[in-house]
Amino acid sequence: MTAFNDESGSGDALRRALGVNRRRFLSTCTAVAAGAVAAPVLGASPALAQDRGRGHGHDHGRGHVLVPPGKRGIILYTVRDATARDPLASDLPSGFREVFKQLARHGYRQVEFAGYNQHANAPGGASLESVAGARLLRSWLDDYGLRAQGNHGFIPSSWPLTSADLETFKKHLEIANILGMDHMGTGGDPTGSSYPADWDVAADKWNALGKIARREGIKLYTHNHDSAYGFLLDGGPLDAQGRPTRSSGIRKLEYFLKATDPKLVWLEMDIFWAHVAQYKFHTYTAHDGSTREKVFDPAGLVARNNKRYPLFHAKDGVVSTTNGMGYDMVPFGTGVIDYTTFFSRVGERNYHNPMVEDDNSPSATDPAQSLREAKISYDNLAALRARRH
Repeated sequence: MTAFNDESGSGDALRRALGVNRRRFLSTCTAVAAGAVAAPVLGASPALAQDRGRGHGHDHGRGHVLVPPGKRGIILYTVRDATARDPLASDLPSGFREVFKQLARHGYRQVEFAGYNQHANAPGGASLESVAGARLLRSWLDDYGLRAQGNHGFIPSSWPLTSADLETFKKHLEIANILGMDHMGTGGDPTGSSYPADWDVAADKWNALGKIARREGIKLYTHNHDSAYGFLLDGGPLDAQGRPTRSSGIRKLEYFLKATDPKLVWLEMDIFWAHVAQYKFHTYTAHDGSTREKVFDPAGLVARNNKRYPLFHAKDGVVSTTNGMGYDMVPFGTGVIDYTTFFSRVGERNYHNPMVEDDNSPSATDPAQSLREAKISYDNLAALRARRH
């Protein structure tokens, strides 16, 4: 596995960076050596994932609960087919109110919104993106013992801000406060660029938005996909447009973390996409033209900036050698991403808010699938225990 040499050359350091235990690390190395995986693999084999899952309902001598009951959440994008379902055409839970009721039965205590739209025939109508709609949503959340803990919603596209964007942003902050959110955010990266100048502009914008949000008592957060943890192009020869073509090894969101005010801007790590970034972005071309290796350590980044990451997306994946990402998304706890190690390393279990997510849960042929898989994911999240040493 020469692609994943760390600076010390230590296999234990590599294993820690990849967030896998020794048994799973050795299994991965064996698979790579046998040619089973053509690119760096960051989890265990599916068989080992199944072994891990079989113990989820029991403590078996392990330590404390890693995700306390009040911190177990789900982003509603995972069950978007259910909120969008016509209640007049199905006996399954439909619309926000019935979905909240079902998620509470599963055991969830927090939800993260992905917008405020539902089926037009559901109570409240198609759009609840208003003060009145937020009050209705809040009443249902309270009825079922749920708390709103974020939203992937409106972040102004303009910069400098237009007056219309500013007013819409303030409206969303008001909605967030009615819903009782501590945090409000977005599902996209601050910028898709690889250049420091663009990230500087994004940092200025987010600092300004964060200041507005702070005045309303809300923490503003951004969310990552894999590319945001790729390497910044910040030196070396310039291209025809005068842009740098090589890297110092600084990752884009690490740069953003330093460029933004920690009192104004927070981040939500999507742990699945962070592991995809770990798979994809492990070498870079340095300013001098040499190729260098640098393994991304998602848990390590969080641990070094713990208070900047109040929320997580808790997605799982199985190894894929064909899709270019290293993983295929699956319900939480049924894949190979080592969440026991991840949550143990980042600590602060009463601060972080993990939101289960699976983009693929809705099914065109099995309308009950997303809520059924939400229950599977909840049970596996609740069963995580710290290992005793």
